[in-house]
Amino acid sequence: MAKKDTESRELTPWQAFSDLSRWEREMEHLFENFFERRLGARSGGLWPVRSANLAPIDLYEDKNELVAKVELPGLDKDDIDVSISDHTLTVKAEKKHEEEIKDKNYYRVERSHGAIRRVVELPVGVETEQIKAQFKNGLLEIRMPRSQDEQSKQKRIEVQG
Repeated sequence: MAKKDTESRELTPWQAFSDLSRWEREMEHLFENFFERRLGARSGGLWPVRSANLAPIDLYEDKNELVAKVELPGLDKDDIDVSISDHTLTVKAEKKHEEEIKDKNYYRVERSHGAIRRVVELPVGVETEQIKAQFKNGLLEIRMPRSQDEQSKQKRIEVQG
């Protein structure tokens, strides 16, 4: 008769995502260093160049209108230009360069400046004469009533603040 193995074996929980998390940290570090050296980009996640230049935008439908919300922190309403042509919404802005403090040892330089331009194709035609744009606390909200006509006219939209 065979002797039974009475030794106990403990199970170690497998942490499937620990290797993935470590890999993600290494990749983020690699890209951050690459872009800082090559392009002078600010750190800001896995793709720092993208986060430095683009204004995040949400576009959704609410009742009978399209709504676009664009994050533009650190800007004034006078720095923003909104226009529409055909099925295309264009948001342009410029964040002016603040004067550098001379004779200081910087440890990090992350604030960005320069031109921002977002061009978004609209899924439907809109009534260009009824578009309203409101800018408050760094968030631009553009409300565009849907049109029965699928073609939208070209128009510059005044931003209210």
